[in-house]
Amino acid sequence: MGMQITLTVNGETVTRETAPNQLLVHFIRDTLRLTGTHVGCDTTQCGACTVHVDGRAVKSCGMLAAQAAGKAVTTIEGLAAADGTLHPMQAAFRSCHGLQCGFCTPGMVMSAVDLVQHHGCHNEAQVREALEGNICRCTGYHNIVKAVQQGAAAMKA
Repeated sequence: MGMQITLTVNGETVTRETAPNQLLVHFIRDTLRLTGTHVGCDTTQCGACTVHVDGRAVKSCGMLAAQAAGKAVTTIEGLAAADGTLHPMQAAFRSCHGLQCGFCTPGMVMSAVDLVQHHGCHNEAQVREALEGNICRCTGYHNIVKAVQQGAAAMKA
């Protein structure tokens, strides 16, 4: 038996039906067809599903869609401007080649934006510690850290 929920996703109010036990990540991907949010582990270990809920980074595989009712959710698709201009953090990931296969990238970018907005970004050690909950199996993190630092500088400018 389903239930109706209303929330704001990437600035747009949406009302959809969901099962009471549907995870937010599956609601985003399957119901709303926003596939930039990735499903990696379904256990909050990898960070590929990170989105912002009311302005804070949340691993959407650890939250029910029903818990997001009435809240504002921003996915990786919602970071870019309406005209397609990339968010400074997205541009930094591209510029610094902070990706390889790209699977972890949406979660990394969302976590990095949260880091800068809520904690600042001062040095490499802080960035590495903040991204501990996001797993990348390809890059070794060096270019990701550079991207976060470049993105942070651009966000502050």
